[in-house]
Amino acid sequence: MNEYCWDTQIEYLRNSKDLFYNDDYIEFLVRTVWKIEAPVHLIDFGCGYGYLGLKLLPLLPEGSTYTGVDLGDKLLNEARELFAKLSYKTEFVQGDIQEIELERKYDLAICHAFLLHVPNPLVILQKMINCVVNIGKVITFEPHWIANASNFYMYGHEQSEFFQLGFLQKLYEQDAARSGKDGNIGMKIPAYLAQLGLRDIECRVSDKVNFLNPHMEAASKNRLYDRFIESGYADAPSEERDVFINNLIERGASREEAEIQYENELLLSKEFNTESYLTYASNMKITFGTVVR
Repeated sequence: MNEYCWDTQIEYLRNSKDLFYNDDYIEFLVRTVWKIEAPVHLIDFGCGYGYLGLKLLPLLPEGSTYTGVDLGDKLLNEARELFAKLSYKTEFVQGDIQEIELERKYDLAICHAFLLHVPNPLVILQKMINCVVNIGKVITFEPHWIANASNFYMYGHEQSEFFQLGFLQKLYEQDAARSGKDGNIGMKIPAYLAQLGLRDIECRVSDKVNFLNPHMEAASKNRLYDRFIESGYADAPSEERDVFINNLIERGASREEAEIQYENELLLSKEFNTESYLTYASNMKITFGTVVR
């Protein structure tokens, strides 16, 4: 069996999420929006190292439980080690979510940046619905890449020097049509949940706007800068110029679009440093609905 790719990306998964949410916003969702006032049984699809469990359990009523499901052995071992130090009741199940069958006993089924990686999100959403009890909720935290790209600004540069929004939108759509894996899925999930029969569907957007600037306290500045770098937001092109351009052409870009994209990514990697003024919001879409049987 080949190594599961996300098992090698634990540090990336941990560090990139610092850019998504303020803790008080998660608390607002739990207590004011979802109004969770009694203990709940929570299941996390594609849980990784248990990020959502670590965020949510301290905010949920005492007696709540957390079950994480993931294919990654190393990710689950990391989760077990993290939660072994805490007092919460947890369970971690290794398995392919495409195939796994789950008992209908959970109050909340959640996922975070998971559905964009599967070619059949409606099938997975139905699995989430199937394991939730009556009047339970399905909650997804998923990206909208084109909104993500549009919420990136570095002082002293026009945004078009770094991002061709029209080109990226077309590229993402073509990639999704070819593979079924959709980085813009966050904006589509409300429609998917409605088609699957959920009630009271709402969608929120992540609140955190990250602002890097030279006048920050040094430790905070370096931490935020490192998070950007570790998350790949200012990476230089990973291939030689001709290889990079040809790969984009194979994905549907024109040669001119591919050449501009190469130069844009190269410029950003050169210009971004700890003295930059950079504003960025991830624009994760948080969609939820109620299962009524």
